[in-house]
Amino acid sequence: MGKVIFTIQYEINPLKRVEYLNVAKELKSLVSAEGLESYSVYEVKGKLNHFQEVYIFSSVEAHENFDDSSNERINLLINKLSEIKVKNTTKYALYNEVI
Repeated sequence: MGKVIFTIQYEINPLKRVEYLNVAKELKSLVSAEGLESYSVYEVKGKLNHFQEVYIFSSVEAHENFDDSSNERINLLINKLSEIKVKNTTKYALYNEVI
């Protein structure tokens, strides 16, 4: 099985930028689920307050199992990020490695 890349792109409320960066930083320090090879947050060049989260999983199964995380702190942080996002700006993409 090939790797899986899952991305989430969105805009955040400019007034909550510092809070967003703190939450994202804590989330990155906690996200170390088995099968998750990498988690990064990028700001879109030339678009202030537009971010993209990139998750790289070792397999389809690892990606599917990630949503079943029982870590309450991780779930709380993910929900907090959702609250900071500007409504109707979120785009998701899922890529399956073929070669």
